Amino acid sequence: MLRAFLNVCRHRGFPVAEGSGARETIQCPYHAWTYGLDGSLRAAPRSDEEPHFPRDELGLCGIAVDTWGPFVFANTSRDCEPLSEALGSMPLQVAELGLEVDSLVHYSRWEAELDANWKIVCENFLECYHCQVAHPQLAEMLDTSAEAYALSTDGRLSSQRGPTRETPRTRMHLDGELARSQFHFLWPNLGVNIFPGRPNISIGPMIPLEPGRTARFLDYFFGPEVDQAWIDELMEFDDQVGREDKGLVEGVQRGLAAGGLEHGYLMSRSEQLIGHFQSLTRSALEATAAKPPSPGG
Repeated sequence: MLRAFLNVCRHRGFPVAEGSGARETIQCPYHAWTYGLDGSLRAAPRSDEEPHFPRDELGLCGIAVDTWGPFVFANTSRDCEPLSEALGSMPLQVAELGLEVDSLVHYSRWEAELDANWKIVCENFLECYHCQVAHPQLAEMLDTSAEAYALSTDGRLSSQRGPTRETPRTRMHLDGELARSQFHFLWPNLGVNIFPGRPNISIGPMIPLEPGRTARFLDYFFGPEVDQAWIDELMEFDDQVGREDKGLVEGVQRGLAAGGLEHGYLMSRSEQLIGHFQSLTRSALEATAAKPPSPGG
């Protein structure tokens, strides 16, 4: 049975776990409070000296957890919707593409920090209006014209679907089970990439660190029969696109930080997913502002 808990000791709030591994119990490094894998408090030093120590009430705080294929999603909100509702039509779109996510195998993780606000990073992900100019290799592989490049929204989900067009300058072999690309964004900050060719997905969040800095990681998954040569092609290609995007988002951050621009302008057709992102963000901020203050704060 899959379970998830806040990584916080119920005694004084210290993180109880770090890294990864296999254990039968979890022990907090601060005062050695020990928990079972079901979250229950197994031992607390000197608790026998406490009258009426409420051991049964001091287990780790459980949180919602569910899976889609090999991907595990956890949510700390106490009133979150089921994962199937949060994902919207993304699993169906992926299945219609012919990609069986249950068969995918984890390959590697890429990590980076960007000198840009997380909203800038998300908005860059949400449009390919810049692809013809800034991603020449990607534009050789995908038809990013307004007529061919499909955009859609579904609740918190924004989706981009691009047909392939192999030219003599295309850097990747596009023959394989997947005839099109799909790029999905689950608000507020999860990106999913599927490139044409062999079975593949990369998935990961854009995490705000501070107003001008964002952390990113992507976990890469491939079908079990995908050969190493094709994996190397995709990883090299995606690394190039990532370096190009880093220059773009950090450039926007520098431009906005100069303080002279009152606001920008959205292209209603090509950048409609950014408008959707901004609408969801605005609604969330308004809902937060409307909540009554918590007691004592």
